[in-house]
Amino acid sequence: MKRFLLGTVALVALAAPASAADLAAYPYTKAPPVIAAIYDWSGIYVGANGGWGSSHNCWDQVPAGVFVGSDGCHDATGGVAGGQLGYRWQSGLWVFGLEGQGNWADLKGSNGAQLFAPGTFTNQSKIEAFGLLTGQIGYAANNVLLYVKGGAAVTGNRYRTFFTPTGALVASVDDTRWGGTVGAGLEYGFGPNWSAAIEYDHLFMGDRTYNLTTAGGFLFSNQRINQDVDLVTVRVNYKWGGPPIAKY
Repeated sequence: MKRFLLGTVALVALAAPASAADLAAYPYTKAPPVIAAIYDWSGIYVGANGGWGSSHNCWDQVPAGVFVGSDGCHDATGGVAGGQLGYRWQSGLWVFGLEGQGNWADLKGSNGAQLFAPGTFTNQSKIEAFGLLTGQIGYAANNVLLYVKGGAAVTGNRYRTFFTPTGALVASVDDTRWGGTVGAGLEYGFGPNWSAAIEYDHLFMGDRTYNLTTAGGFLFSNQRINQDVDLVTVRVNYKWGGPPIAKY
């Protein structure tokens, strides 16, 4: 019996190394691929903006609708601040959107009237507010969006003529003017719902003829005023949409 047990132990000892050698090597598992976060620009967004603007205005004397001569040009410059509300949807790398924007403005400038009695009167232009209603198309590189926009623009204007020696108001007219706009922007998404952008817009407001009247309602002059506006704003938006999409 003792000889049988010793023989069994020896046999097991000899067989064990061979059995271990016959076992397959532990399989190697490749590490999972890195997941790249693709920013989703789709959703409704609301935001605030602020910046600087310049309105170029040229005044022409046109009594009874007949051009007599130029009264000069000036730039009305100042700050702007307001907000925007829009919606975007993304298809692949392309982003499409609609946006409405409304801003308070303080764009003011003047020049001495040049046609009649130079040095006697000063013409002043001021934009107190403006609005934009635009469509957008953009190209997204993950959380960076380059876009262009275009649509309708409206400005709230005040036109004044002063007696230069005393600064007294002589005549005035207020008006809301419609035109068109084109622009471009670069936007960066710094969170699932937050983004910041810098944007440039040009407003084509054309020309329009006004009757400037005195405080008593008497006609003082007929002015055809041409207006173009340039705007540079910084914007911050918050959107309601899904989080970044995980994509292999």
